Amino acid sequence: METVACAASGAARPRTTRPRADALRNRERIVTAAREMFVEFGPDVPLDEVARRAGVGNATLYRNFPDRAALIHEVVLAVTSRTTDRAEEAAEEADSFAALSRFVHAAADERIGALCPMLSGAFDKDHPELLAERRRLEEAVEGLVARAMSAGRLRTDIAVGDILVALSQLTRPLPGTGCPAIDRFAHRHLQLFLDGLEAPARTRLPGTPATLEDLRRRA
Repeated sequence: METVACAASGAARPRTTRPRADALRNRERIVTAAREMFVEFGPDVPLDEVARRAGVGNATLYRNFPDRAALIHEVVLAVTSRTTDRAEEAAEEADSFAALSRFVHAAADERIGALCPMLSGAFDKDHPELLAERRRLEEAVEGLVARAMSAGRLRTDIAVGDILVALSQLTRPLPGTGCPAIDRFAHRHLQLFLDGLEAPARTRLPGTPATLEDLRRRA
């Protein structure tokens, strides 16, 4: 009986493990498809179209994400997390300004500017998961900025908020416009921005540096 029970238990394992793996892959496909379509068409894209691009049925999408807010939450969390990972990877660069530059271009590839149109309406920007991930991103970028400044490679009249605002503005997509090739200019314009950040500064900046506190007050 004991042998039979063990055999039965062993036979059951693949049947319980495989659906969980399939479900995880489906969830990842949905988030990836939603991220792409939110960039292309904005956060109001029909969820049926997201399901179609992900290659899953509508029921699968709604089983994972019961409404649009839940899906947007997951996309924002995923983009923020991936962008933080890029900042931590960039910190491995020996040259401090090269590290900051690597992060800026990597953040553009993660389409961090696409988050802006999503952070509106009934979206819960103060969800604990999102706040924790945002703090992790801010700390990683603060480290890159502080390191470049202390090495004399970064102008001192800017702050972390200036980096994040520029990233948001220069990588924000234009959903529904007739500018399908606009992405190819993003890295070009980001490099122009980076050239303006490098010390010694050639001009005096108007206004005051944008700090993280400034951004939080605006939000």
